[in-house]
Amino acid sequence: MDRFTSLTGPACPMEQSNLNTDQILPARYLKWTRAMDIGKVLFHDLRFDAEGKEKPDFPLNKPAWRNAKIVVGARNFGCGSSREAAVYALYDYGIRCVIAPSFGDIFSGNAVQNGLLTAIVADEEAVEIMGSLKRMPELPITVDVEQQTIVCGNRIYHFAIDPVRRMRLLNGWDDIALTENYRDRIVAFKEKDQSQRPWAVPRVD
Repeated sequence: MDRFTSLTGPACPMEQSNLNTDQILPARYLKWTRAMDIGKVLFHDLRFDAEGKEKPDFPLNKPAWRNAKIVVGARNFGCGSSREAAVYALYDYGIRCVIAPSFGDIFSGNAVQNGLLTAIVADEEAVEIMGSLKRMPELPITVDVEQQTIVCGNRIYHFAIDPVRRMRLLNGWDDIALTENYRDRIVAFKEKDQSQRPWAVPRVD
C-alpha cells in the first residue's frame, strides 16, 4: 500500500446524505475484478441513464470534477453493506480521499485497508467546503494527514481520524505490515510466556 502523507487536487462535492455502498458500486458489478477497470462503474446508476449516457447533473460528470481526487460528502457516507469493492471502485477511479461528517464503520475500515483516507469534519464544515467548491469548481483542496488539516481557499479545517488508521496511512501499512511492526513485542511476549509456564506433567493413561 502506498504511503498517504498529503494530497492536493480537484474535489467534487456530493451533497446526498446516506450515500450507500450499493450506490457507490451496484451489486451486479461485484463479480468484476480490478483488472476490468472497476473504477469506470463507480456510481454507475447515479452517473448514467438507462441507455448508458451520462447524466449531466451528476457532479462527477461535470468537467471541473471529472478527474476529482477528493470527494466531499454528507453524513453517513458509505453506509449499507460491507462490500469492499465499493472502496476499490473509488480508488481505481482516482479518488484518494473522502471528506464527510461521518462514515459507515465497515466502509471506513475497508478504506484504510486500501489507502483511501476518510476524513471526518463537522456537518457545517462539510457544507461550507461544498459551498466553496460549487462557487469555484476549479478550486483545489489540500489534505495533510500528518497535520490533519484540509486547506480550501483561504480556510483551514481540521479533520478527525482514528490514530491507528492515521499511522497506517502515513506508513503505507496493510494488515501484514502492521503486524510486522510489532514483531519484536510479539516475540518478547511469547518468550516471556514460555519461560513462565510450569513444567508439563506427564500424562498417565
